Amino acid sequence: MPERRSMPEPATVGQVLAFIGVGAAAAATHFGVVLALVGQLAWPPLIANVFGFACAFCVSFLGHWRLTFAEADAPLARSLRRFFLVALAAFTLNEALYALLLLLQFDYRFALAFVLLTVALITFRLARRWAFVAS
Repeated sequence: MPERRSMPEPATVGQVLAFIGVGAAAAATHFGVVLALVGQLAWPPLIANVFGFACAFCVSFLGHWRLTFAEADAPLARSLRRFFLVALAAFTLNEALYALLLLLQFDYRFALAFVLLTVALITFRLARRWAFVAS
């Protein structure tokens, strides 16, 4: 008989609020780094965006590891590797889905709102069920 896996507890309101807060802080970091590098140092925007993503990743990972998913008591190194993969997948999905919706001639504002919400929900689920689990 196959072993039954226990389902994780539902996300708490606190987890969801922490996820939103950490995500907002990471987005602000990303935006600020790009603005500074392009505006003050005349970096090319696409290169500045890579550095913005890297800085935002640090804010996001540390915030989620210490706040959003702290009770999971997940190992730091493994969580870091896994969350990096989640973040890269989320970035890739964001770009691909946004490009598809624009190709299908959706209004860019609607498309962006849909993509951001969809990718955030997927990211939360992957972070909670895979990147930040203890075992």
